[in-house]
Amino acid sequence: MTVAYEQPGQPQGVMFHSDQGSHYSSRRYQQLLWRYRINPSMSRRGNCWDNAPMERLFRRLKSEWGPEHGYKNVVDARGGISEDLMGY
Repeated sequence: MTVAYEQPGQPQGVMFHSDQGSHYSSRRYQQLLWRYRINPSMSRRGNCWDNAPMERLFRRLKSEWGPEHGYKNVVDARGGISEDLMGY
């Protein structure tokens, strides 16, 4: 996360959604989110339905939207994925 967030053009109002795994709920990780002004969001304990919309989005991204044999390079991947997400 540090490498990604320290790139130029930092977005505002970012939310990070996760389950309640120990690495996401640890003090160190929560401090990292606070440092980058990222709003944490966690699924409720024992409720698998909280994450269903994101799971569906990523399933479609992986299986339905990308080219059959993958992208040629990072630039093509970014463009294709951005286009798919904006259309969603």
